[in-house]
Amino acid sequence: MTTKYRPTFVKYACAPMISRVACALLFGMSVMAAGTIQAGEKIVSPDAIPGTTKVDAEGLIALVEKIPDLIVIDSRIRTDRTQGFIEGSKSLPDIETNCMTLARIVPARTKPVLFYCNGPKCGRSVKSAKVALDCGYSRVYWFRGGFEEWKEKRYPYLKKSNG
Repeated sequence: MTTKYRPTFVKYACAPMISRVACALLFGMSVMAAGTIQAGEKIVSPDAIPGTTKVDAEGLIALVEKIPDLIVIDSRIRTDRTQGFIEGSKSLPDIETNCMTLARIVPARTKPVLFYCNGPKCGRSVKSAKVALDCGYSRVYWFRGGFEEWKEKRYPYLKKSNG
């Protein structure tokens, strides 16, 4: 079971004597004041995720050749796979990724695992890779360019109907 992010100040500021509404308002105002949520703001994944090895499309191909037991996980929602997906990848959307679901696909925490999603404007693989690290996986790779880069470079991919 994954734990949701809860800022440290919420633990102290939202003591039992403060109503849930007041707590939610306090949290919302502090996030907005920090400038992390803005209307119309686009998601841009970070340049790096500490604890992972970032690869590009060619790096992914090299990894598959070098590490035959590499498990590639598509962190996009299942309907995105109708646009296409990298052959051999397993679907595990970020919203379903936790230690238990990861263990079903990657039983050994020392086994190499790579995450991808739609590309730099998609945060799903970022979230999944961080969950894997939190679960103790030690060989985590991240394909930041994702399916967008894969298609742009005209690498082959599979298409499957959503049914």
